[in-house]
Amino acid sequence: MKEYIIGVDGGNTKTDYFLFDIAGNFIDFYRGGTCSHEGLHDSFAGSYRVMNEVFTNLFQRNKITIEQIKTAVFGLAGVDTPFQKAKLEEVVQMLGFTKFKVVNDSFLGIKAGTSNGYGVCSINGTGTSSGGIDLDGKNLQVGGIGAIVGDEAGGSWIARQAIRVVYDACYRFGQQTLLTEIVMKELGVNDKYYLMEAISSNLTQRKVNLTTLTIAVFECANKKDKVALQILKSMADNLARSAGGCVVNLNFPEEVEIVLAGSVWVKGSCPVLIEEFTKKIEQYTNKKCKIITLNVPPATGAIVWALELATGKFPNYETRKLISGNVEKELGRIEHHE
Repeated sequence: MKEYIIGVDGGNTKTDYFLFDIAGNFIDFYRGGTCSHEGLHDSFAGSYRVMNEVFTNLFQRNKITIEQIKTAVFGLAGVDTPFQKAKLEEVVQMLGFTKFKVVNDSFLGIKAGTSNGYGVCSINGTGTSSGGIDLDGKNLQVGGIGAIVGDEAGGSWIARQAIRVVYDACYRFGQQTLLTEIVMKELGVNDKYYLMEAISSNLTQRKVNLTTLTIAVFECANKKDKVALQILKSMADNLARSAGGCVVNLNFPEEVEIVLAGSVWVKGSCPVLIEEFTKKIEQYTNKKCKIITLNVPPATGAIVWALELATGKFPNYETRKLISGNVEKELGRIEHHE
């Protein structure tokens, strides 16, 4: 009986399901909507409902049964607490999987981007979190549930900071900044008298283009705007504290690979962000940190990890490259059609 592995990368808007064989060869791919309990009206039951439908169709069209799935890894948004993890593990068991891992999607970058399968991944996209996997295979997540645990990073946070510093400059003795004209234009006002009303109404109705403001912060930082630079330095410090928390609470060698993933890390145009992050994390952890910007899709990590579970060893470079190439090809194909 031929054996297969499953890798799932499940975000808050879309989920990518990959089917490979036990040798690491691509078999099939499907992109669906979110399977996150946080984004579905019927919560964990919804996660089961959505994934059950996908796997039923995926297995039928490939003429295989779930008994042929040797291992599976689910990297999912919304796996932030032991309770959530346990509930989603129950969902996966109900689907019929027997040997699997359910983890926060922040862990996928470690398996996708490190050379030996252990290290830390700092996610800096729309939101933020950090995950670590150490030499003993122990996992730790730091952050991921909001500012109350230090999640002061990500595109949404940067955009709100841009608005905040402009309001400060207008009314709270804040430093003048190039961001003022950009923020006022985005909010649709040319008189600071109307600024608070514009902030209140636009944010409540979600009319503000947060991406525009995020990009503006990077552009102004590149123009040496002190306020924009301080936003990036503050974010770098927050990110270093969370990623560094993974480092010092797990078992790592003297040099630790730190993978940077997410749109703000990957597309951010100002070098100060990574420079400040590197300086701070080495200062906090007292370890040499090798910074790796993830240049393959995180879904690669789910398949690599599933293959590691199936074979008992971390796949070699050639196999990982084969997997990432197939993942990029499939994601590129579907995104071209979208």
